[in-house]
Amino acid sequence: MQLVIGEKAWSTWSMRPWLVLKHVGADFSEIPVPLRQGAVTEAAIGRYSPSNLAPALIDGELVVWDSLAICEYLAERFPQAKLWPTDPAARALARAAAAEMHSGFSSLRGECPMDLAAEPHVASLSEATHKDLRRVAKLFDSLLQRFGGPWLGGADWGIADAFYTPLATRLRTYGVRLSDHGDTGAGGAYAARLLETPEFLAWEAGAKA
Repeated sequence: MQLVIGEKAWSTWSMRPWLVLKHVGADFSEIPVPLRQGAVTEAAIGRYSPSNLAPALIDGELVVWDSLAICEYLAERFPQAKLWPTDPAARALARAAAAEMHSGFSSLRGECPMDLAAEPHVASLSEATHKDLRRVAKLFDSLLQRFGGPWLGGADWGIADAFYTPLATRLRTYGVRLSDHGDTGAGGAYAARLLETPEFLAWEAGAKA
């Protein structure tokens, strides 16, 4: 398998399936493409991805684009990894959480882009971003309390956790404390755990290489 990815310092969408591939122990190689270079970027990604967007997973003659679709494909390829919880309720809510991250939190994304090369600093944030952060804190607390943690779906790290790892980097970079947005402590601790996994540490090391 090959994974087409953008720069590791910036590409949240590329990070998510990369973390999953690492977690399941898949044999894969990276195809890096440049970002933020206009036509150069589009041409580079377009060689591999029908959507002209990264990431894309190449598995033989199959090309899967979109980070969530790639992760769903990997969940089916590697069922032993339990990338979705086995409990139906936990699985449904983990999927809902991943989908919410996939399509939501637009203000937080816009004001706090992932940048693993940036020095941590406190940012001035809009009310729309504070609203997003209140939702994040509530989401983390509710799922961790309901399923007992340490991950959003319970005992096993999975796709939902991969999807929130880039958000955890944003909290660190922009000096955001979830406790200022309604977190009772569990959400902040969870965000810290996301940045301590061997998969994320390997990605971060690549971003700084």
